[in-house]
Amino acid sequence: MIELLTPTRSTILQNANPAVKLALFIALFFVTVQTRNIDFAMDQAIVYTLLLFILGGFPFRKTLLLVLPFFLLFVSSSITMVLFGKGDTLWWQWGLLRITEESFYRGMHLGFRSIAFAAEGLLFVSTTSSVKLFYALMQSFKLAPKFAYSFMASIRLLPMVWEEFLIRRQALQVRGARVKGKGLKGLAEHIRLYAVPLLSQSIRRAHRVAVAMEAKQFDGKGPRTYFYPSKVSWIDVISMILLVIAPCLAYMVSLSFQWFGIADVRYHS
Repeated sequence: MIELLTPTRSTILQNANPAVKLALFIALFFVTVQTRNIDFAMDQAIVYTLLLFILGGFPFRKTLLLVLPFFLLFVSSSITMVLFGKGDTLWWQWGLLRITEESFYRGMHLGFRSIAFAAEGLLFVSTTSSVKLFYALMQSFKLAPKFAYSFMASIRLLPMVWEEFLIRRQALQVRGARVKGKGLKGLAEHIRLYAVPLLSQSIRRAHRVAVAMEAKQFDGKGPRTYFYPSKVSWIDVISMILLVIAPCLAYMVSLSFQWFGIADVRYHS
């Protein structure tokens, strides 16, 4: 999974300051959240998906593979609102299922916004190293090192937990241990066989890591040097311009080509 999300080519977003980039993407998320115009939401989804192809750093085929679930995301996000949303202009009804003009357009709006969110998040994740992000937050936003290094340590420990789970499962198979019962009884048996041993191992490992971090003075007191210096450069300016142009372009296209022509999809009874 980690290899799948590792870009194979360098783009300008990958070289941008992660902390600055995080602030810009939060602003983009806010713009998407506040979008009520269905055409603007659709154009944002298109623009951010195109940015993912251009600046994500993945080959075209891998990017195409990553965006294929967007269709399922669109359907799962919109179908509930389409079938059960409120509205006055009835199009179709069968039992509890009821499609109105208002609910249909609000469902489409939710679907497009979900795609826009997914493309924005995937673009940020694919172009940002988690380690460099925390280094940038410490240096640019003065995040306390004890929190930043704790997050980094927890991320590093996740593969170890998964490896222990696999070892535990293989050990149980060798011993011929089987889960007895179904439903709640089976769930309790799974917890007894897997959760309790893994949790106890994780607590012991976390304690050792905490002791080691305290010994190395990761408490944030006193001056500190960083292995990865995080600076703001002209690349960040270009990245900022690109990420500001993206929603502006989507907005201009939505004004020029109004496929739905609905400025506000909210239902007012």
